[in-house]
Amino acid sequence: MNFEPKNFALPNGVTLQYVEHGEKTGTPVVLLHGVTDSWHSFELLMPLLPPDLRSIAFTMRGHGDSSRPETGYSLADMADDLKLALDALGFPAVVLVGHSMGSSIAQRFAIDHPDRTLGLVLMGTCASLRSNAAVQSFWNDAIRDLTDPVPTELAREFQLSTTAQPVPPEFIDMAVHESLKLPATVWRQLFGGMLEVDHTPELKQLRTPCLLLWGDQDAFFGQHDQEETLAAIPGSRLVVLGGAGHAPHWEQPARVAEQITSFVRGIAEDTSARSSSAAD
Repeated sequence: MNFEPKNFALPNGVTLQYVEHGEKTGTPVVLLHGVTDSWHSFELLMPLLPPDLRSIAFTMRGHGDSSRPETGYSLADMADDLKLALDALGFPAVVLVGHSMGSSIAQRFAIDHPDRTLGLVLMGTCASLRSNAAVQSFWNDAIRDLTDPVPTELAREFQLSTTAQPVPPEFIDMAVHESLKLPATVWRQLFGGMLEVDHTPELKQLRTPCLLLWGDQDAFFGQHDQEETLAAIPGSRLVVLGGAGHAPHWEQPARVAEQITSFVRGIAEDTSARSSSAAD
């Protein structure tokens, strides 16, 4: 499938790139990529989503071909960008599908804008990175003192570390290429900011349907992270994707698409049933 990227400038001066797929009248499903990725991260997944889901994949600030301000790389900054983007596109409420960093942006958005969040699908997620030994080690060893030019070897090792099953080599090459678009200062600000975040106390106030998708070979976020997130979000549930790593939408896109589709259609059916009851 050939996607046609579009760009629009937000009122805060940031320009975001995005692609979309599906019917204009479909349930809006917003896809949020992981750190150093872009909308391209969903190229394997989006064609497998049915047309009654209107999927929109953004490239967040600092990433890909979106604009790169000097500062402003907290999860709150990116959640604010998302709110402005949804305003511009005319979406009152959406289902958010976030991977890794994108799942943390989705959490932040849902906390701040529960009335605009129809549901959450969190892939390779956690409620807090503060005690995550794997990410802390990566920060200490590779990111904290990173300078330009960012080594290609670092970008490739990082992207490969997110997988446990074979992914098309050309897709990995694309992911490495996208990662190398970020200057070292953006890598440092993104990782440094995420390590300070703990959403656990605030997640307890959510009443939004939430599905966690986790590959049991995830090298960054383990079962304990999933259990903590499940405990923090009332009514959330977990689907374990056997054999998958940190990026299950790359390794098992058909299964991930099936899970997202079922989840979103369930939300749509519940919303329709409530509307009918109210009308009666």
